[in-house]
Amino acid sequence: MQAFLKGATVQTSRPQKDKAAAGPSAEKKAKAVPWVEKYRPKCVDEVAFQEEVVAVLKKSLEGADLPNLLFYGPPGTGKTSTILAAARELYGPELYRQRVLELNASDERGIQVIREKVKNFAHLTVSGTRPDGKSCPPFKIIILDEADSMTAPAQAALRRTMEKESRTTRFCLICNYISRIIEPLTSRCSKFRFKPLANQIQEERLLEICEKENLKYTKESITTLVHLSEGDLRKAITFLQSAARLSTDKKITDHVIVEIAGVIPSKMIDNLLQLCLKGTFEKLEVAVRNMVDEGYAATQILTQLHDSILEQDISDKQKSAITEKMAVSFKTYIYRTLYSLNKKKIYIYIYIPYAHQSFFHQSQPRPYTYTHPKMVYTFFHAKVQRYH
Repeated sequence: MQAFLKGATVQTSRPQKDKAAAGPSAEKKAKAVPWVEKYRPKCVDEVAFQEEVVAVLKKSLEGADLPNLLFYGPPGTGKTSTILAAARELYGPELYRQRVLELNASDERGIQVIREKVKNFAHLTVSGTRPDGKSCPPFKIIILDEADSMTAPAQAALRRTMEKESRTTRFCLICNYISRIIEPLTSRCSKFRFKPLANQIQEERLLEICEKENLKYTKESITTLVHLSEGDLRKAITFLQSAARLSTDKKITDHVIVEIAGVIPSKMIDNLLQLCLKGTFEKLEVAVRNMVDEGYAATQILTQLHDSILEQDISDKQKSAITEKMAVSFKTYIYRTLYSLNKKKIYIYIYIPYAHQSFFHQSQPRPYTYTHPKMVYTFFHAKVQRYH
Protein backbone atom coordinates (compact mmCIF):
# COMPACT_ATOMS: atom_id res chain seq x y z
CA MET A 1 0.00 0.00 0.00
CA GLN A 2 2.82 2.39 0.88
CA ALA A 3 4.42 1.72 -2.49
CA PHE A 4 1.10 2.47 -4.17
CA LEU A 5 0.81 5.76 -2.31
CA LYS A 6 4.34 6.73 -3.29
CA GLY A 7 3.49 5.99 -6.90
CA ALA A 8 0.45 8.23 -6.61
CA THR A 9 2.51 11.15 -5.31
CA VAL A 10 4.89 10.88 -8.26
CA GLN A 11 1.97 11.20 -10.67
CA THR A 12 0.97 14.54 -9.11
CA SER A 13 3.97 16.17 -10.77
CA ARG A 14 2.51 15.43 -14.21
CA PRO A 15 0.33 17.96 -16.04
CA GLN A 16 -3.14 18.43 -14.61
CA LYS A 17 -4.69 17.43 -17.95
CA ASP A 18 -3.11 13.98 -17.84
CA LYS A 19 -4.24 13.51 -14.26
CA ALA A 20 -7.80 14.52 -15.12
CA ALA A 21 -7.84 12.20 -18.11
CA ALA A 22 -6.55 9.28 -16.08
CA GLY A 23 -8.74 10.03 -13.07
CA PRO A 24 -11.89 7.97 -13.87
CA SER A 25 -9.95 4.94 -15.09
CA ALA A 26 -7.62 5.07 -12.09
CA GLU A 27 -10.59 5.32 -9.76
CA LYS A 28 -12.29 2.40 -11.50
CA LYS A 29 -9.12 0.34 -11.27
CA ALA A 30 -8.81 1.10 -7.56
CA LYS A 31 -12.34 -0.19 -7.02
CA ALA A 32 -11.70 -3.40 -8.95
CA VAL A 33 -10.05 -5.09 -5.98
CA PRO A 34 -11.16 -8.57 -4.90
CA TRP A 35 -13.14 -8.22 -1.72
CA VAL A 36 -11.06 -10.99 -0.18
CA GLU A 37 -8.08 -8.62 -0.29
CA LYS A 38 -10.07 -5.46 0.37
CA TYR A 39 -11.48 -6.80 3.65
CA ARG A 40 -8.46 -8.83 4.73
CA PRO A 41 -7.58 -8.14 8.41
CA LYS A 42 -5.06 -5.30 8.73
CA CYS A 43 -4.02 -6.19 12.29
CA VAL A 44 -4.08 -9.28 14.49
CA ASP A 45 -7.04 -8.01 16.53
CA GLU A 46 -9.24 -8.10 13.40
CA VAL A 47 -8.77 -11.86 12.91
CA ALA A 48 -12.12 -13.55 13.55
CA PHE A 49 -12.85 -16.60 15.74
CA GLN A 50 -9.25 -17.62 16.45
CA GLU A 51 -8.94 -16.34 20.02
CA GLU A 52 -6.11 -18.65 21.14
CA VAL A 53 -3.91 -17.83 18.15
CA VAL A 54 -4.54 -14.10 18.48
CA ALA A 55 -3.75 -14.11 22.21
CA VAL A 56 -0.43 -15.92 21.75
CA LEU A 57 0.60 -13.78 18.79
CA LYS A 58 -0.16 -10.54 20.63
CA LYS A 59 2.09 -11.63 23.51
CA SER A 60 4.82 -12.57 21.05
CA LEU A 61 4.53 -9.24 19.25
CA GLU A 62 4.85 -7.34 22.51
CA GLY A 63 8.03 -9.17 23.46
CA ALA A 64 9.43 -9.53 19.92
CA ASP A 65 10.18 -13.20 20.66
CA LEU A 66 8.23 -14.74 17.80
CA PRO A 67 8.93 -18.49 17.42
CA ASN A 68 8.74 -20.53 14.24
CA LEU A 69 5.05 -21.04 13.51
CA LEU A 70 2.92 -23.75 11.95
CA PHE A 71 -0.65 -22.77 11.09
CA TYR A 72 -2.93 -25.60 9.99
CA GLY A 73 -6.63 -26.03 9.44
CA PRO A 74 -9.34 -25.82 6.75
CA PRO A 75 -9.05 -23.24 3.96
CA GLY A 76 -10.52 -19.79 4.42
CA THR A 77 -10.12 -19.68 8.21
CA GLY A 78 -7.55 -16.85 8.35
CA LYS A 79 -4.18 -18.60 8.43
CA THR A 80 -2.44 -16.47 5.82
CA SER A 81 -4.24 -13.29 6.88
CA THR A 82 -3.09 -13.76 10.48
CA ILE A 83 0.62 -14.00 9.76
CA LEU A 84 0.46 -11.15 7.20
CA ALA A 85 -1.27 -8.92 9.76
CA ALA A 86 1.31 -9.86 12.40
CA ALA A 87 4.19 -9.09 10.03
CA ARG A 88 2.73 -5.66 9.21
CA GLU A 89 2.43 -4.86 12.90
CA LEU A 90 6.02 -5.95 13.51
CA TYR A 91 7.73 -4.09 10.67
CA GLY A 92 5.34 -1.38 9.52
CA PRO A 93 4.74 -0.55 5.85
CA GLU A 94 8.30 0.70 5.29
CA LEU A 95 10.14 -2.52 6.15
CA TYR A 96 7.47 -5.06 5.28
CA ARG A 97 8.72 -5.82 1.76
CA GLN A 98 12.33 -6.04 2.92
CA ARG A 99 11.73 -8.27 5.94
CA VAL A 100 8.99 -10.65 4.69
CA LEU A 101 9.32 -13.32 1.99
CA GLU A 102 6.06 -15.00 1.00
CA LEU A 103 6.15 -18.15 -1.13
CA ASN A 104 3.34 -20.41 -2.26
CA ALA A 105 4.77 -23.86 -1.78
CA SER A 106 2.21 -25.49 -4.08
CA ASP A 107 3.83 -23.67 -7.04
CA GLU A 108 7.40 -23.57 -5.78
CA ARG A 109 7.66 -26.78 -3.83
CA GLY A 110 10.95 -28.32 -4.92
CA ILE A 111 14.27 -28.50 -3.16
CA GLN A 112 15.76 -25.94 -5.58
CA VAL A 113 13.49 -23.22 -4.16
CA ILE A 114 14.73 -23.97 -0.64
CA ARG A 115 18.35 -23.89 -1.78
CA GLU A 116 18.03 -20.65 -3.70
CA LYS A 117 15.21 -18.30 -2.67
CA VAL A 118 14.80 -19.33 0.95
CA LYS A 119 18.50 -19.70 1.80
CA ASN A 120 19.52 -16.48 0.07
CA PHE A 121 16.84 -14.50 1.88
CA ALA A 122 17.58 -16.16 5.23
CA HIS A 123 21.31 -15.29 5.00
CA LEU A 124 20.61 -11.55 5.06
CA THR A 125 21.14 -9.75 8.36
CA VAL A 126 18.85 -6.96 9.53
CA SER A 127 18.85 -4.24 12.17
CA GLY A 128 16.52 -3.84 15.12
CA THR A 129 15.12 -0.39 14.28
CA ARG A 130 12.59 0.95 11.79
CA PRO A 131 12.97 4.13 9.68
CA ASP A 132 10.50 5.90 11.97
CA GLY A 133 12.76 5.21 14.97
CA LYS A 134 10.59 2.53 16.54
CA SER A 135 12.18 -0.75 17.54
CA CYS A 136 11.46 -3.95 15.66
CA PRO A 137 12.77 -7.51 16.03
CA PRO A 138 16.15 -8.17 14.39
CA PHE A 139 14.90 -11.05 12.28
CA LYS A 140 13.05 -11.66 9.02
CA ILE A 141 9.96 -13.79 8.38
CA ILE A 142 9.61 -16.39 5.63
CA ILE A 143 6.02 -17.47 4.96
CA LEU A 144 5.56 -20.80 3.19
CA ASP A 145 1.91 -21.06 2.19
CA GLU A 146 0.47 -24.51 1.36
CA ALA A 147 3.56 -26.13 2.84
CA ASP A 148 1.86 -29.54 2.77
CA SER A 149 2.45 -29.52 -1.02
CA MET A 150 6.22 -29.42 -0.59
CA THR A 151 8.18 -32.49 -1.58
CA ALA A 152 9.84 -34.59 1.12
CA PRO A 153 13.39 -33.60 0.04
CA ALA A 154 12.39 -29.92 0.14
CA GLN A 155 11.00 -30.31 3.67
CA ALA A 156 14.20 -32.05 4.77
CA ALA A 157 16.30 -29.22 3.32
CA LEU A 158 14.07 -26.67 5.03
CA ARG A 159 14.73 -28.32 8.38
CA ARG A 160 18.47 -27.68 8.06
CA THR A 161 17.86 -24.08 6.98
CA MET A 162 15.62 -23.47 10.00
CA GLU A 163 18.40 -24.71 12.28
CA LYS A 164 21.21 -22.68 10.70
CA GLU A 165 19.33 -19.40 10.32
CA SER A 166 17.48 -19.40 13.64
CA ARG A 167 19.18 -16.17 14.77
CA THR A 168 18.16 -14.07 11.76
CA THR A 169 14.99 -15.69 10.40
CA ARG A 170 11.62 -16.98 11.59
CA PHE A 171 9.53 -19.35 9.51
CA CYS A 172 5.76 -19.62 9.28
CA LEU A 173 4.47 -22.78 7.61
CA ILE A 174 0.84 -22.74 6.52
CA CYS A 175 -0.99 -25.91 5.53
CA ASN A 176 -4.37 -27.62 5.47
CA TYR A 177 -3.11 -31.05 6.54
CA ILE A 178 -0.49 -31.20 9.28
CA SER A 179 -0.03 -34.93 8.69
CA ARG A 180 1.76 -34.09 5.42
CA ILE A 181 4.48 -32.12 7.22
CA ILE A 182 7.44 -34.20 8.36
CA GLU A 183 7.89 -34.56 12.12
CA PRO A 184 11.30 -32.80 12.28
CA LEU A 185 9.61 -29.65 10.95
CA THR A 186 6.54 -29.78 13.19
CA SER A 187 8.75 -30.27 16.26
CA ARG A 188 10.58 -27.00 15.48
CA CYS A 189 7.40 -24.92 15.28
CA SER A 190 4.69 -23.69 17.60
CA LYS A 191 1.56 -25.29 16.19
CA PHE A 192 -1.79 -23.50 15.96
CA ARG A 193 -4.97 -25.09 14.68
CA PHE A 194 -7.39 -22.76 12.91
CA LYS A 195 -11.03 -23.74 13.38
CA PRO A 196 -13.74 -23.43 10.74
CA LEU A 197 -15.56 -20.17 11.33
CA ALA A 198 -18.85 -20.38 13.20
CA ASN A 199 -21.97 -19.48 11.23
CA GLN A 200 -22.65 -16.43 13.38
CA ILE A 201 -19.13 -15.06 12.86
CA GLN A 202 -19.41 -15.53 9.10
CA GLU A 203 -22.84 -13.92 9.02
CA GLU A 204 -21.63 -10.87 10.97
CA ARG A 205 -18.66 -10.36 8.64
CA LEU A 206 -20.80 -10.79 5.51
CA LEU A 207 -23.42 -8.33 6.77
CA GLU A 208 -20.65 -5.84 7.51
CA ILE A 209 -19.39 -6.14 3.92
CA CYS A 210 -22.93 -5.81 2.55
CA GLU A 211 -23.38 -2.59 4.50
CA LYS A 212 -20.08 -1.11 3.33
CA GLU A 213 -20.79 -2.03 -0.29
CA ASN A 214 -24.42 -0.83 -0.12
CA LEU A 215 -25.78 -4.19 -1.28
CA LYS A 216 -29.42 -5.21 -1.35
CA TYR A 217 -29.95 -8.74 -0.12
CA THR A 218 -32.47 -11.10 1.42
CA LYS A 219 -31.99 -12.83 4.74
CA GLU A 220 -32.22 -16.22 3.01
CA SER A 221 -29.32 -15.32 0.71
CA ILE A 222 -26.96 -14.74 3.66
CA THR A 223 -28.10 -17.99 5.29
CA THR A 224 -27.51 -19.88 2.04
CA LEU A 225 -24.12 -18.22 1.63
CA VAL A 226 -23.01 -19.29 5.10
CA HIS A 227 -24.29 -22.83 4.57
CA LEU A 228 -22.55 -23.31 1.21
CA SER A 229 -19.23 -21.87 2.37
CA GLU A 230 -18.89 -24.54 5.11
CA GLY A 231 -16.80 -22.38 7.43
CA ASP A 232 -14.67 -20.93 4.62
CA LEU A 233 -15.02 -17.15 4.88
CA ARG A 234 -12.87 -16.56 1.81
CA LYS A 235 -15.24 -18.66 -0.28
CA ALA A 236 -18.26 -16.85 1.17
CA ILE A 237 -16.82 -13.40 0.37
CA THR A 238 -15.94 -14.49 -3.16
CA PHE A 239 -19.46 -15.79 -3.75
CA LEU A 240 -20.89 -12.56 -2.35
CA GLN A 241 -18.82 -10.40 -4.69
CA SER A 242 -19.82 -12.52 -7.70
CA ALA A 243 -23.47 -12.32 -6.69
CA ALA A 244 -23.19 -8.54 -6.32
CA ARG A 245 -21.85 -8.24 -9.87
CA LEU A 246 -24.67 -10.44 -11.15
CA SER A 247 -27.41 -8.55 -9.29
CA THR A 248 -26.36 -4.94 -9.81
CA ASP A 249 -29.87 -3.44 -9.67
CA LYS A 250 -31.65 -6.23 -7.82
CA LYS A 251 -31.60 -7.89 -4.45
CA ILE A 252 -29.20 -10.78 -3.94
CA THR A 253 -31.39 -13.85 -3.43
CA ASP A 254 -30.64 -17.39 -2.34
CA HIS A 255 -31.29 -18.53 -5.93
CA VAL A 256 -28.48 -16.27 -7.18
CA ILE A 257 -26.12 -17.64 -4.52
CA VAL A 258 -26.89 -21.24 -5.55
CA GLU A 259 -26.21 -20.37 -9.20
CA ILE A 260 -22.93 -18.67 -8.32
CA ALA A 261 -21.77 -21.55 -6.11
CA GLY A 262 -22.44 -24.11 -8.84
CA VAL A 263 -24.20 -26.53 -6.52
CA ILE A 264 -26.80 -28.98 -7.76
CA PRO A 265 -30.42 -27.95 -7.10
CA SER A 266 -31.85 -29.78 -4.10
CA LYS A 267 -34.81 -31.04 -6.14
CA MET A 268 -32.46 -32.83 -8.51
CA ILE A 269 -30.60 -34.49 -5.63
CA ASP A 270 -33.85 -35.54 -3.92
CA ASN A 271 -35.08 -37.02 -7.19
CA LEU A 272 -31.83 -38.95 -7.61
CA LEU A 273 -32.07 -40.31 -4.07
CA GLN A 274 -35.64 -41.46 -4.55
CA LEU A 275 -34.66 -43.21 -7.78
CA CYS A 276 -31.81 -44.93 -5.95
CA LEU A 277 -34.19 -46.23 -3.30
CA LYS A 278 -37.35 -47.00 -5.26
CA GLY A 279 -36.88 -46.33 -8.96
CA THR A 280 -35.75 -48.43 -11.90
CA PHE A 281 -32.34 -48.53 -13.44
CA GLU A 282 -33.58 -47.00 -16.70
CA LYS A 283 -35.01 -43.94 -14.90
CA LEU A 284 -31.87 -43.64 -12.81
CA GLU A 285 -29.66 -43.72 -15.89
CA VAL A 286 -31.70 -40.95 -17.51
CA ALA A 287 -31.42 -38.80 -14.37
CA VAL A 288 -27.66 -39.28 -14.16
CA ARG A 289 -27.16 -38.58 -17.85
CA ASN A 290 -29.08 -35.33 -17.39
CA MET A 291 -26.64 -34.38 -14.62
CA VAL A 292 -23.71 -35.20 -16.89
CA ASP A 293 -25.19 -33.02 -19.62
CA GLU A 294 -25.55 -30.17 -17.11
CA GLY A 295 -21.82 -30.43 -16.40
CA TYR A 296 -22.05 -31.30 -12.69
CA ALA A 297 -19.00 -32.97 -11.16
CA ALA A 298 -19.20 -36.49 -9.76
CA THR A 299 -17.65 -35.32 -6.49
CA GLN A 300 -20.32 -32.64 -6.13
CA ILE A 301 -23.08 -35.20 -6.72
CA LEU A 302 -21.66 -37.59 -4.14
CA THR A 303 -21.17 -34.82 -1.58
CA GLN A 304 -24.69 -33.46 -1.88
CA LEU A 305 -26.18 -36.95 -2.06
CA HIS A 306 -24.40 -37.76 1.20
CA ASP A 307 -25.77 -34.62 2.89
CA SER A 308 -29.27 -35.41 1.63
CA ILE A 309 -29.11 -38.97 2.96
CA LEU A 310 -28.23 -37.71 6.44
CA GLU A 311 -31.35 -35.52 6.40
CA GLN A 312 -33.69 -38.31 5.26
CA ASP A 313 -36.32 -39.79 7.56
CA ILE A 314 -34.76 -43.24 7.66
CA SER A 315 -33.14 -45.22 10.43
CA ASP A 316 -29.55 -44.64 11.51
CA LYS A 317 -28.77 -48.20 10.46
CA GLN A 318 -29.86 -47.44 6.92
CA LYS A 319 -27.90 -44.18 6.87
CA SER A 320 -24.73 -45.86 8.11
CA ALA A 321 -25.04 -48.69 5.57
CA ILE A 322 -25.52 -46.33 2.64
CA THR A 323 -22.91 -43.73 3.63
CA GLU A 324 -20.32 -46.41 4.34
CA LYS A 325 -20.64 -47.72 0.82
CA MET A 326 -20.63 -44.19 -0.57
CA ALA A 327 -17.28 -43.64 1.14
CA VAL A 328 -15.90 -46.67 -0.68
CA SER A 329 -17.43 -45.29 -3.86
CA PHE A 330 -15.67 -41.96 -3.43
CA LYS A 331 -12.40 -43.75 -2.78
CA THR A 332 -12.91 -45.72 -5.97
CA TYR A 333 -13.61 -42.52 -7.87
CA ILE A 334 -10.29 -41.09 -6.65
CA TYR A 335 -8.45 -44.24 -7.71
CA ARG A 336 -10.06 -44.01 -11.14
CA THR A 337 -8.90 -40.41 -11.46
CA LEU A 338 -5.36 -41.28 -10.42
CA TYR A 339 -5.12 -44.22 -12.80
CA SER A 340 -6.75 -42.20 -15.62
CA LEU A 341 -9.26 -44.90 -16.42
CA ASN A 342 -11.81 -43.37 -18.76
CA LYS A 343 -14.92 -44.46 -16.89
CA LYS A 344 -16.86 -41.23 -16.96
CA LYS A 345 -20.38 -42.46 -16.14
CA ILE A 346 -21.37 -41.14 -12.77
CA TYR A 347 -23.80 -43.95 -12.04
CA ILE A 348 -20.82 -46.31 -11.91
CA TYR A 349 -19.24 -44.05 -9.29
CA ILE A 350 -22.45 -43.97 -7.27
CA TYR A 351 -23.01 -47.72 -7.37
CA ILE A 352 -19.43 -48.95 -7.53
CA PRO A 353 -19.36 -50.09 -3.87
CA TYR A 354 -22.13 -52.56 -4.52
CA ALA A 355 -20.09 -54.16 -7.30
CA HIS A 356 -16.93 -54.06 -5.22
CA GLN A 357 -15.48 -57.49 -4.42
CA SER A 358 -15.25 -56.60 -0.72
CA PHE A 359 -19.04 -56.21 -0.70
CA PHE A 360 -19.29 -59.85 -1.75
CA HIS A 361 -16.97 -60.82 1.17
CA GLN A 362 -14.23 -61.95 -1.19
CA SER A 363 -10.48 -61.42 -1.08
CA GLN A 364 -8.81 -58.01 -1.10
CA PRO A 365 -10.10 -56.21 -4.22
CA ARG A 366 -8.36 -54.00 -6.69
CA PRO A 367 -9.51 -50.40 -6.27
CA TYR A 368 -11.11 -50.19 -9.72
CA THR A 369 -13.02 -53.52 -9.87
CA TYR A 370 -16.57 -53.13 -11.19
CA THR A 371 -19.34 -55.00 -13.01
CA HIS A 372 -22.18 -54.03 -15.29
CA PRO A 373 -24.15 -51.07 -13.87
CA LYS A 374 -27.52 -52.83 -14.16
CA MET A 375 -26.23 -55.73 -12.08
CA VAL A 376 -24.93 -53.18 -9.57
CA TYR A 377 -28.31 -51.46 -9.35
CA THR A 378 -30.16 -54.74 -8.75
CA PHE A 379 -27.76 -55.72 -6.01
CA PHE A 380 -27.91 -52.25 -4.42
CA HIS A 381 -31.72 -52.23 -4.45
CA ALA A 382 -31.81 -55.61 -2.70
CA LYS A 383 -29.34 -54.46 -0.06
CA VAL A 384 -31.31 -51.28 0.73
CA GLN A 385 -34.55 -53.24 1.04
CA ARG A 386 -32.81 -55.56 3.47
CA TYR A 387 -32.31 -52.67 5.93
CA HIS A 388 -35.96 -51.60 5.95
